[in-house]
Amino acid sequence: MADGAQTQVHETDVLIIGAGLSGVGAAWHIQHRCPGRSYAILEAREAMGGTWDLFRYPGIRSDSDMYTFGYAFRPWVDGKVFADGPAIRRYVEDTAREAGIDRHIKFGRRAVSARWDSHTARWTVEADGPDGRETHRARFLMLCSGYYRYDRGYMPEFEGIEDFRGEVIHPQLWREGTDYAGKRVVVIGSGATAVTLVPAMADAAAHVTMLQRSPTYIAARPQRDAIADFLRKALPGRIAYSLTRMKNIGLAMFFFQLSRRWPDYVRKGVLKQIRAELGEDFDVERHFTPRYDPWDQRFCLAPEGDFFQALKSGRASIVTGEIDRFTPDGVRLKSGEELKADMVIPATGLEMQVGGGIDISIDGRALEPSGAITYRGMMLSGVPNAVMAFGYTNASWTLKIDLTCERVCRMLNHMARTGADYCVPVPPEALETLPLLDFTSGYVQRALPGLPRQGARTPWKTHQNYVLDMVTIRFGRLDDGHLRFAKAGASIPAAEPALAG
Repeated sequence: MADGAQTQVHETDVLIIGAGLSGVGAAWHIQHRCPGRSYAILEAREAMGGTWDLFRYPGIRSDSDMYTFGYAFRPWVDGKVFADGPAIRRYVEDTAREAGIDRHIKFGRRAVSARWDSHTARWTVEADGPDGRETHRARFLMLCSGYYRYDRGYMPEFEGIEDFRGEVIHPQLWREGTDYAGKRVVVIGSGATAVTLVPAMADAAAHVTMLQRSPTYIAARPQRDAIADFLRKALPGRIAYSLTRMKNIGLAMFFFQLSRRWPDYVRKGVLKQIRAELGEDFDVERHFTPRYDPWDQRFCLAPEGDFFQALKSGRASIVTGEIDRFTPDGVRLKSGEELKADMVIPATGLEMQVGGGIDISIDGRALEPSGAITYRGMMLSGVPNAVMAFGYTNASWTLKIDLTCERVCRMLNHMARTGADYCVPVPPEALETLPLLDFTSGYVQRALPGLPRQGARTPWKTHQNYVLDMVTIRFGRLDDGHLRFAKAGASIPAAEPALAG
């Protein structure tokens, strides 16, 4: 840069990081609920869609029903209950195009740092762009980049993996066009990705084996919703969608509460269904009876029972055991059994991170995420004018995102009316805290030490309950004694414990 040249600063009211399902939804809410506010979206990739553009492995699909996973403001009309990745990506793209949101997206911009200055009540975000480092300044920051690392997934250290003569591909790094026809494939894992991969690859592969250390809960679900199909024929589209959405939210909440209160009853029901799918000769107790209670981890869903159909056909099989090491020809288990393979797919999970891994600082002091407490499951203590899009673990992600965006718009409009420049959550002294998530999933347990915590009581407790959140987030008081509003130049010392020295 020539001497005396100045870096251009891009100014906006709201800066959204990420143009996936959450980011596009946030932009829609800003446009419709805060029409006087300007906004921009920074997207690190060259296309929108987030997860649904990144993941390209065979069979990639939603594991939540689309009537609740879709936006509240834009009906899902495809008809399939569980949509594949390309269909969801098109849904996001169509939403952005129809609303003019795509004109606000700056592709190829990876946000690397965000600095808050209380004197100006502004965020300054540095991003690596096509022409080098860019500077963006905003009044409000919405981190919609998800909760996991995009550049890599979790990969355990497998002894002897360098000796394996076949191909090892993590699902997060799947290359389109990868040929697995006629190959023996071993999929390591028992989560949603593995349950998706097995039936998707079984038709073309010589054989697919799902190797799991321990079982998970898997339930067959129909790909069509008969009630939704009936309502679409009898009622206007938006009304039919809203009724179906309400019905599915209610059923999901009922099943979750049933699982929590009577886990043995739910476990028996799930295993009964699996026996009906696979027959009494299949060793259901060994391969489908988890060590944990229902909904201690997410349920895996098999649309039309496709996973069970692949097992019954003989094109796929399931093995429960622990890995000893890789061999040149496959994977050897601690039992001594060796699974021959030409390709191994470690569906071993995600690496979680806060805010897309952006370095965040408040008035010159670095934020320590593990020292922060979540406020209403969307803001962090001591972090002004910033929201993280974080969905439900026991229901569709987008349900919570829609509510979060509504709350953001309420806050922005409230500050405009009252003349406040920023808001910041301040926890009471000696607030009892709990882990952010109570899931036993491996990727959650690995990440907990570095994640924020939640409080033991409202509004610091993260409720996994849509109806309760809808009432409190949509209609609850903004000036609730925990969310402080202030003008530029003011500081709130009580917010400092989440900051490094």
